[in-house]
Amino acid sequence: MREWWRDAVIYQVYPRSFQDDDGDGIGDLKGITRRLPHIAALGADCIWLSPIFTSPQKDMGYDVSNYTDIDPLFGTLEDFDALIACAHELGLKVITDQVLSHTSDQHPWFMESRVSRDNPKSDWYVWADPLPDGSPPTNWHSHFGGPAWEFDPQRGQYYLHNFLAAQPDLNFHNPDVVDAILETCKFWLDRGLDGFRLDTVNYYFHDAQLRSNPPAQSRPQVMATDLYGMQDNIYNKTRPENLGFLERLRALTDQYDDIMMVGEVGEMGRKSIQIMGDYTAGSSRLHMAYSFAMLSPDFTADHFRSCIEGFQQGAPDGHPKWSFSNHDVPRHVTRWDEHAVSEGHMARLACAMLMSFEGTIGIYQGEELGQTETELTYDELTDPPALRYWPAIKGRDGCRTPMVWEQDKPNAGFSTGRPWLPIKSPQAALAVDGQEAANDSTLHFYKSAIAFRKSQPALTTGDTSFINLPEPLLAFQRQSEGQQITCAFNLSKDPQVITLSGEAALTGPRHANLDGPTLTLPGNGFAYLTHDGALALSA
Repeated sequence: MREWWRDAVIYQVYPRSFQDDDGDGIGDLKGITRRLPHIAALGADCIWLSPIFTSPQKDMGYDVSNYTDIDPLFGTLEDFDALIACAHELGLKVITDQVLSHTSDQHPWFMESRVSRDNPKSDWYVWADPLPDGSPPTNWHSHFGGPAWEFDPQRGQYYLHNFLAAQPDLNFHNPDVVDAILETCKFWLDRGLDGFRLDTVNYYFHDAQLRSNPPAQSRPQVMATDLYGMQDNIYNKTRPENLGFLERLRALTDQYDDIMMVGEVGEMGRKSIQIMGDYTAGSSRLHMAYSFAMLSPDFTADHFRSCIEGFQQGAPDGHPKWSFSNHDVPRHVTRWDEHAVSEGHMARLACAMLMSFEGTIGIYQGEELGQTETELTYDELTDPPALRYWPAIKGRDGCRTPMVWEQDKPNAGFSTGRPWLPIKSPQAALAVDGQEAANDSTLHFYKSAIAFRKSQPALTTGDTSFINLPEPLLAFQRQSEGQQITCAFNLSKDPQVITLSGEAALTGPRHANLDGPTLTLPGNGFAYLTHDGALALSA
C-alpha cells in the first residue's frame, strides 16, 4: 500500500503567528486547534508545527530547554493532545519540528556540562581548548555572525554553536547523547504524533578531528554578513556519521504505524540535491527531505528543471518534498516579483507549478492567500541576524508576521492583544474571510488546484519527463498508468506561444488559450493538457 506522505500536501503552521486565543499577542495551541478546519478545507493532508517546546525563545523556539514539554507561551501538554485529537478527526496528520542538533544554553544538560570538565555530562556538547594564541579551535563560522565558537571561562574552553551562542551544539559522537535524543523523540511518538520535521538534519555530527574548512570554491562572497558562505563547509556539517544516526532514528519510527520524517537539508545549490538523495536512499534513512534549492531568488525554467532532474538522477529510489516558502526565507510572491505581472498572477502561477511537481508538496501558512513579505522598520524586528546586521540583512520577521483571518477585525482577527509582530494593511487586505467570499480569490484557486492534483493519478503518482523549450518556458509530462498530462508554465511577464504536434485539451486550473495546435500563455500563464497519444511542444 502506498504511504500517505508520498502524495501529501503538508501545511506549515508557525505557531507564534497562526492564531492567538489567550490575548497575549502570541499564537497558541488552542488557537491552532480552532483554525484547523481552515487547513482541512484547503485540502492539506498534514500540518507541520514549528517548535512549541519549552524555550527561552532567543531564536523563536529553535533553542530548546526541555524536549518533552510545551512552552507555556503556547499552552500545555493537554492542549497538544487536544490538537492532535482534533486534527485526526479532521483527517489531518501532525508532525512537529525536532531541533536535535543543538539545545538552549538553559537546557539542564548544558548547564551541567559547562560546570567542569569531569562531570557526567561534560562531553555532551562540543568542547575544545583554545589554540595556543587563544583563538577558537577552528575557523568555522556561525550562521548568525562571528565565529562558531564561544569561550566559556568556567571550563576554560570553547563550545561550538552553529547558530546563536545561546544554542550550543550537542556532541553526537557521544552515544549517551544519541540515546537521550532518541528517547525524546519516542516521547512524542508515544503521544500520537505522526512524524517529525528534522531541523538542520545534516548538522548533527561535526568533524571529530576539528579540522578547519577550506575556502569556498564557488564565486567569492562579497557581503561581510555572509562569512559562512565564504567557506566550503565540509567539516562542520554533512559528516558521514550522520547517516548512522538517521538509520537509528528510522529504526525507532519503524516501530510505529504510518510515521513520516522529513529532513531540512541546510545547504544551497546542487550539493543540496545530492544530500537529499543520500539521506533518502533506500528504506532505512529519512522518508523524504527538502532543501533551500527552490527557496532561492532563482526563477528560471532551467533552475526548477535542474532541481527535479538532479534529484531524479541522484536519488532514483529517494523521495523529495518541494516548497517555495517557509519561515526562513522571504515569501515567494515578493521574492519573485520582478518576474510577475502582478502579485495575484505570481501566486497562481506558483501554485499551479507546485501542484504539478512529482513528490510531496509543502505550503507555508498564508501562501494560500497569496501573502506578501511584510516591510518592517528596525524597531519592529525580533530576528537575531537582522538585529545584528540591519540593514544589510532584513531577517526573517517579514515572512513571520501573523496570519490574517478577518479583514475588519482588530489585528485581522489574529489576536485581541498587541501582536508580537505587526500586521500591516497590505497583508490584512488578503484576509481569509474576504477571500472565502470571492470566488476568483487566490484561496479558492489553491483549493481547486489541490483538489485537481489529488484527482489526477498522473500528478500524484506519475513519472516526470521534461520537454526542451527555451526560457522562460518550463514544460514537462507527468505520466502514470492510463493517464498523461503535459504541464506548461510561462515564467515571465510577456506572452509566450507554444505549438502542439498532437491532439490535446486543456484541463484543470489554467491561465491559457488553446486554439487548434496553438497554445498561448499570457504573462505568468500556465496550462495542464490532457492527451491520449504523444504530444510534442515547440516554441
